[in-house]
Amino acid sequence: MEDFAIRIIGSENDIEWWQMAVRALIVFVIAVTLIRVSNKRIFGKFTSFDIVLGIILGSILSRAITANSPFVPTICAATVLVLLHRLMGLLAFRYDWFGALVKGHHQMLVKDGEIIWKQMSLQNISKKDLEEAMRNAGNTTDISAVKYAFLERSGDISIILKSDERENDQNP
Repeated sequence: MEDFAIRIIGSENDIEWWQMAVRALIVFVIAVTLIRVSNKRIFGKFTSFDIVLGIILGSILSRAITANSPFVPTICAATVLVLLHRLMGLLAFRYDWFGALVKGHHQMLVKDGEIIWKQMSLQNISKKDLEEAMRNAGNTTDISAVKYAFLERSGDISIILKSDERENDQNP
């Protein structure tokens, strides 16, 4: 069986073009499976937690395709990382403090129509970035109409208008 596998996927650092193609097919199927196991979040709204896994997973799996690392141990390493990501996601769901630790937390940028310049500066958000978020939300271009604006963990800026009665009754 081992000889058959070596003929199909090649040995490390010595593969033919068609063996690389077979490796790519196998890695593709495994990657899709791993992404399904880890949850759709990896390629949804990114937090740094998700981006790191995406970068590392791509790097590791590419090494399996090009035979720069042993095939099976590389697939095992990718699987361990995805399972770790899943476990950390479950812990973040269960424990808010852990979620804040690995994913961060939102930052208030505007309160009652007043820009919080210190927070804008700390987060490297310009007034133009804030105005863009206000336009993208389709709500307003007038900062005085904004009750709250937050830089979310995903990097998006959310806008809550003063005129939105439901949101005004909730604490941020």
